[in-house]
Amino acid sequence: MTIVGRVTTQKDYPVLWPMPTRWADNDHYGHVNNVTYYSYFDTAVNGWLMDATGTDIRELPAIGVVAQTSCQFLGSLSFPDRLRVGLRIARLGRTSITYDLAIFREDGDALELAATGSFVHVYVDDQTRKPIEIPEVIRSAAAQLVVE
Repeated sequence: MTIVGRVTTQKDYPVLWPMPTRWADNDHYGHVNNVTYYSYFDTAVNGWLMDATGTDIRELPAIGVVAQTSCQFLGSLSFPDRLRVGLRIARLGRTSITYDLAIFREDGDALELAATGSFVHVYVDDQTRKPIEIPEVIRSAAAQLVVE
């Protein structure tokens, strides 16, 4: 992923969520399996939401369901790599949030880009599963990560 003709760096993300790799993340070929990158995205977004809002988001009347995801793999990861998941918000709508994400591998004092992706949460009523406005506690936290 590039931003205005340059490579994405950790400075492009207001939040760098820590993410350990686990032994079980490695596949038969000795690297983190591709589906696990999506788990890192999901864990970072929801972990950050709970931390930033001070709320157990599972107890809100609206839940964020994943409507769309993407991932571009740029480098290999393997246990016991230590990671940082960059979070920023590309679009804060009425019922949905589009996250821009990046996975960085810690390499001493530097961070090496391993993947970029996106993640769309659509908020739905926890009972009817019909779209509903983003809860104010989440909207307030998310507004801090909106980038132009």
